[in-house]
Amino acid sequence: MGRKEDNIAKAMKLIENPVRIRNMGIAAHIDHGKTTLSDNLIAGAGMMSEELAGKQLLLDFDEQEQARGITINAATASMVHPFDGDEYLINLIDTPGHVDFGGDVTRAMRAVDGAIIVVDAVEGVMPQTETVIRQALKEKVKPVLFINKVDRLINELKLNGDEMQKRFLRVITDVNKLITKYAPKEFQTDWQVNVQDGRVAFGSAYNNWAISVPAMKSFGVSFKDIVDMVQAGQQRELAKKAQLHKIILNMVIRHLPNPLEAQKYRIPQVWKGDLDSEIGKSMQSCNFHGPVSMMIIKIIIDPHAGEIAVGRVFSGTLRKGSELYIVGQGATKFKVQLLSMMVGPDRISVDEMAAGNIAALVGLKAAIAGSTVSSIPNMDPFEPMQHYTDPVVTLAIEAKHTADLPKLIDVLRSVSKADPSIQVEINQETGEHLISGMGELHLEVTMYRIKNDYKVEVQTSDPLVVYRETIDRKGGPFEGKSPNKHNRFYFEVEPLSEAAIQLIKDGVLPQGSKFKDKKTIQDELEKAGFSREEARGIVVVEGNNIMTDVTKGIQYLDETMELLIESFLEVMQKGPLANEKVYGIKARLVDAKLHEDSIHRGPAQVIPAGRNSLYGAMTMGKRVLMEPMQKVFINVPQEIMGSVTNEIQQRRGVVEEMNQEGDDLVVVAKIPVSGMFGFASAIRSATGGKVLWSSENYGYQRVPPEIQKEIVGKVRERKGLKAEPYDEAYYASL
Repeated sequence: MGRKEDNIAKAMKLIENPVRIRNMGIAAHIDHGKTTLSDNLIAGAGMMSEELAGKQLLLDFDEQEQARGITINAATASMVHPFDGDEYLINLIDTPGHVDFGGDVTRAMRAVDGAIIVVDAVEGVMPQTETVIRQALKEKVKPVLFINKVDRLINELKLNGDEMQKRFLRVITDVNKLITKYAPKEFQTDWQVNVQDGRVAFGSAYNNWAISVPAMKSFGVSFKDIVDMVQAGQQRELAKKAQLHKIILNMVIRHLPNPLEAQKYRIPQVWKGDLDSEIGKSMQSCNFHGPVSMMIIKIIIDPHAGEIAVGRVFSGTLRKGSELYIVGQGATKFKVQLLSMMVGPDRISVDEMAAGNIAALVGLKAAIAGSTVSSIPNMDPFEPMQHYTDPVVTLAIEAKHTADLPKLIDVLRSVSKADPSIQVEINQETGEHLISGMGELHLEVTMYRIKNDYKVEVQTSDPLVVYRETIDRKGGPFEGKSPNKHNRFYFEVEPLSEAAIQLIKDGVLPQGSKFKDKKTIQDELEKAGFSREEARGIVVVEGNNIMTDVTKGIQYLDETMELLIESFLEVMQKGPLANEKVYGIKARLVDAKLHEDSIHRGPAQVIPAGRNSLYGAMTMGKRVLMEPMQKVFINVPQEIMGSVTNEIQQRRGVVEEMNQEGDDLVVVAKIPVSGMFGFASAIRSATGGKVLWSSENYGYQRVPPEIQKEIVGKVRERKGLKAEPYDEAYYASL
């Protein structure tokens, strides 16, 4: 029996022993060495050949990932590791570091209880490091730290022991600051990473060695010995002595929680149902005899097996052949046809999988990433995952051959299922479909998959930017009349305060019109600047917008409210300026006049009247177009600084700060997404390739007024709308 088979047999014995299970993610900035680390951990546990580890990139098994040298999907692998005389099952998820694939990180964090934060010793804590730490802590995932590429400090930067320790201290301090800033209150001190107790390891994932303070004591090795060995080119010998997988996996087993401990405090965070119900208690105690509940974190499309749903089992035991419900899909039962454990690209078939594990199933046709799966038909779903960025770039895509059109529609549905960060709008009439993603690279990779994995020939437009609309000041009330003139609605609008937008972003104000704990929501809204009657009258939250009803005693309004919500949702999806989504608006219904006969206030009357009232009020509030921005970090030698700032300014960018690091300058700039197209090749040619850069999404900001009209005109023309929708001067004079 080979080592891999032996490991699989051991893993089977551990799946019903949650005390011996660890679910962990690896998260970091791009190129800090996550995938190389994952490979070496899997190889060390005997799941692939050690010679190929770090070169094979087992978890980057998608050919696009290997070609680009980056991780795009969060990949999963299970392995067995001995520690203190016991065996442990470790389920590992490797996540992407590129800002375009942040959605995968958020989903992976839902499935794990602990995370190894990887930081490059040379670069230190970078913007995306902060984002992944924030995502982990929001999901109550406990961090430990691995400082990677230590050999580069010794061989390239020629630092001595003291200088290196200063470097490490800076990284540890930076990480602890972020933990203090983002950790839930009860864990702010407990979760600080500390060198002495072994929550920090140092090493080189590429050269397969690592060390921590407890390990130094047990090996009788000092920090100086390690520096000497690396300088002498003895990293191979070092890798035999201080094996990476042992040090890291020991740290994981010792310091990261098992599912029994973690689910006690994580379930109340990720599930807002009744904690005293049978399913609530079962999930908190990770009970594998209880009802089944599982959250799907990703869908993998396999050419042979079809759709594979991967997720974390929080309660109960999954069995092959059992029937489960997908919450929100009614009473339809889905049969588990295949059940397996994942090891990179391999799936190992099992008959059952207990609570506390990460499982892959075939048969859940209607599941998407984020679905709640249960043996109970009406279980409360898990909290929706909060993505820190919205799609900002869109491509129009159509099939090259008309015969491929039905196939393209199926493929687009599969693509958006497998990657919920991709938004797809299918227009059956024109045959032109819109696909939106987090950035240029995100869409490039998706197009590659459509052409190569799904074999559909397509044509695409140039990338288009996704704008948002808002208003400058208070507008309204504006009268909206129904087509039959029997109903009138009066809406006022004003910009929503930053505090209220934050409540939506933090999930305190849930999306939609069903509010469980209305009292708390009212209190929070009052703190955020709402008047008491506005807070009491909250009707619906859509995106970063709120509608509230401040009318009193209007007959028949209750019956009509659902239709007014429809008008509000329609306006929030298509604003009055360029039919783009609306951002940051509070709409108040201040008055209404309704016909007493319900036949005269049906959808065809109420929805257009509500819509016109909102559009008119927004126009009186002076409509503003907002564009997505990116924060760009550029490392550049001083002598070619000029060509870099020139490149930034040509793209309407603004340099926000410049810092000296060694001989290089680090430039931090803010550039509109519309200016980022082709930036990668332009900056390379402008600097002769001597530049390192990364970017992160930076929210929306107002388009400069002098170019707003021109941009709006282009967007409207592209969407087939008339040139200018309203006469601003006329509304301003009202």
